[in-house]
Amino acid sequence: MADLSQAIVLFVALIALLSLGVWVALVLVACGVLSIVLFADAPAGIIFATKAWDSSASWALTALPLFIWMGEILYRTRLAEDMFSGLGPWVQRLPGRLVHVNTLGCGIFAAVSGSSAATAATIGRISLPELKARGYDDSISIGSLAGAGTLGLLIPPSIVMIVYAVAAQVSIIRLFVAGVLPGVLLMCLFSGYIALWSIRHPDRVPPATEQISLGEKIRRLRLLAPVVLLILAVIGSIYGGIATATEAAVLGVIGSLIIAAFGRSLSWATFTASLLGAARTSCMISFILIGAAYLTSAMSFTGLPANLAAWIGSLGLSQYALIAVLTVFFIILGAFLDGISIVVLTTSVLLPAVLAAGIDPIWFGIYLILTVEMAQITPPIGFNLFVIQGITGRNLFELMRMAFPFFLVLVLATVLVTVFPQIVMLLPNAM
Repeated sequence: MADLSQAIVLFVALIALLSLGVWVALVLVACGVLSIVLFADAPAGIIFATKAWDSSASWALTALPLFIWMGEILYRTRLAEDMFSGLGPWVQRLPGRLVHVNTLGCGIFAAVSGSSAATAATIGRISLPELKARGYDDSISIGSLAGAGTLGLLIPPSIVMIVYAVAAQVSIIRLFVAGVLPGVLLMCLFSGYIALWSIRHPDRVPPATEQISLGEKIRRLRLLAPVVLLILAVIGSIYGGIATATEAAVLGVIGSLIIAAFGRSLSWATFTASLLGAARTSCMISFILIGAAYLTSAMSFTGLPANLAAWIGSLGLSQYALIAVLTVFFIILGAFLDGISIVVLTTSVLLPAVLAAGIDPIWFGIYLILTVEMAQITPPIGFNLFVIQGITGRNLFELMRMAFPFFLVLVLATVLVTVFPQIVMLLPNAM
């Protein structure tokens, strides 16, 4: 009974403070204080000071601001425009034609930005006006961008992956590598849906107008060379055991600065803007991590996480049943919280139950990120929908309707990695 009353009090406080617009980090700290004061006999101030230091003095967190800075630098280059020019000629003969550039471009940019919102914004600013000018249907153009923009969370180096790895105390490198095959799978599923939609609606896809020779297609591929080399340097150095995640992040920052310099988009103004943007985002995430660590520690004094894990274990749910219940839970949670908040709020509480069910924490991290991707296109707190609304000026519910098929594709991807867990675990186990 005490556990139930504590859960109700914390849930009501959490929703009330979030609905008032209080910063997520402050909400987490406030709920932690409330938990200790009402349900435990421990010094709230000393615990906060200790957990704030423990959660922020982690060497693994060093990679976080560096990968964010890398994405901020590339966000201000001509990278997205070059990707559209380089990829466009190769998809002209596919059903859906240039709409596939959304999926491929988001996949490539995700591998160097680590951010879902940055991926959707950068690719969207280039692709949506171009697709509209060529007569492509808005529903598939905008919907595919909303869906493919979520790849920024799944394809390494992902910011959310680093946050989960720190919260769950698992290897960042193994988690990065685990995201590669699911990311490729998701890109194929998005492109597959675009192709099926185009076959069903041939009248809403304009004919190919640009005839480009094979030699010209190959020459345009050179536009992709800088970002491909950067991806190989970052991901290849990690998978090959040459560099740690932090060292790979340094390589990424240096590479992005070189790309920006050669593309003549590196100026003092863009350099300082990228640095300030990275500092703001890093501080926000670090503050949330501190709040989550404090709330987790506070709840551990009350015994709620352990009791919750024991209760879930007593239900006798199979792994599939547990994953099905958690998927519904995360989809509902995603309607009200952003991805990072979902990860830090739930990881420490649910992980004991997940481990007790025999689920690998690396696999669970990828599964959790897939469900967080759903939250990016779920109203009312769908960050990708807000980003695309800023680009297009469309109504939020209209955007939700366009993105809904790609939400179902994300559900399908979650089912596939659940039924076939080797999609996630093949590369980490081969390291």
